[in-house]
Amino acid sequence: MSRNLQDHILQTASELFYSQGIKATGVDAIVKAAGTTKMSLYKYFPSKDDLVLAHLQKNRAAMLTLIQTGIESRAEQPQQKLLAIFDVFEAMLDTPEFRGCPFINAAAEFAAENNPVQNASAAFYGEFRQLLTDLAILAGVSNPEQLAAQCAILIAGAIVNEQIQRHSGAMRNARAAAEILLKHQLAVR
Repeated sequence: MSRNLQDHILQTASELFYSQGIKATGVDAIVKAAGTTKMSLYKYFPSKDDLVLAHLQKNRAAMLTLIQTGIESRAEQPQQKLLAIFDVFEAMLDTPEFRGCPFINAAAEFAAENNPVQNASAAFYGEFRQLLTDLAILAGVSNPEQLAAQCAILIAGAIVNEQIQRHSGAMRNARAAAEILLKHQLAVR
């Protein structure tokens, strides 16, 4: 039962953090929404900061799995997989509950350099860039790290644009730009 309660508290907190913002969501609101007590919350998460970091860790694992599964279901060839990432994100952005990237949102709320939340967000994007780099290497491009960084910027920018202006087509435009970058990298190898 205790593991279920811990998971329930984390799930409830994650939903509130994502929909309302981390700083705007107090422990009292989490406890009330989870139908538990502060004592139970603090038993599993000694501070709100620990709960926030657990929320980001949970999202990290879920996002990376969703991205990798989405790529595999959409493409077989490395070049196609690089572009399929944009399709995976477009599907995420097209859901009614979309409120932006949890890592970009958290980094914006905790902007101080070397803050643990900022570090967790940066770590996720580092892993994401490495995934892109690995795909770019398999695709045989001339500068895989550069292409990965460019694609990561395109995706992050499209996410923020879509957060500001829903149904803007930002991810489709980002994908079109990535196709140009990919063709260029393949032409100069």
